[in-house]
Amino acid sequence: MRGLSLFASALTVCASLLAPAIAEEKSSALRSLTTGDETKGWEGVGRLNLGHTGFCTGALIAENLVLTAAHCLYDKATGKRIATEEIEFLAGWRNGRAEAYRGVRRAVLHPSYSFGASADMSRVANDLALLELDQPIRTHRVSPFETADNLKRGDVVGVVSYAKDRSEAPSIQETCHVLRQQSGVVMLSCSVDFGASGAPIFILGAVPSIASVVSAKAEMDGQQVALAANLRNRLAVLHDEMAKAAPPAQISDRTGTALTARRTTNNRQTTAKFVRP
Repeated sequence: MRGLSLFASALTVCASLLAPAIAEEKSSALRSLTTGDETKGWEGVGRLNLGHTGFCTGALIAENLVLTAAHCLYDKATGKRIATEEIEFLAGWRNGRAEAYRGVRRAVLHPSYSFGASADMSRVANDLALLELDQPIRTHRVSPFETADNLKRGDVVGVVSYAKDRSEAPSIQETCHVLRQQSGVVMLSCSVDFGASGAPIFILGAVPSIASVVSAKAEMDGQQVALAANLRNRLAVLHDEMAKAAPPAQISDRTGTALTARRTTNNRQTTAKFVRP
């Protein structure tokens, strides 16, 4: 599947690129969310179908905005962008049904991201994309997630993702750890696989908030690690890029408030809020 190879192409990381991580604490196992009760509250995470042959993971951060990894939007075989009309977001996809089906009207990448660049840490650090849906998702069953930027070494986080051999229902890993941050990249002990690109990394609490987006997997000293696109500063840049691509009045946050390029009316999505995958 094209989506599977997309994840592999994100980055092949040599151990020499990464500073030693802290000793890994015990992480929980992946758990499939197969029932309505298990998926309650996670319906804002969805599968991104890319053309007819691949997929990634994405998550709602507003009624009409999905956050994912930039490399998901490229065909690895050709190096070309996948047409926006060939991308579909399936919110809460589980066992052949989704809570909502939406096409994509616009897609913007972090301006410093380059799909054709050599595999290095800066490529992962800017591996972020923001998708504007063709229609907002307004249903009580699907809620956008808050975002955060305060990850630090030793933090406990969770990941909800679709991936190889578990493409028909999301899986959650409720406990994994931030091993370190380096050059704008977060290294984690989370289990990720092909298809999990773009999966949200949550700070779990009463209200889960997205603090990172999965970009790649790597091996360091025999240990499998995940590399993530931290949101600090970069999410505000993505909002600016979206504002340039469309009239600001057409882009709304979860409360329906118009988003401007400077995003001064909603602290959850302002430059001050997002300062750093």
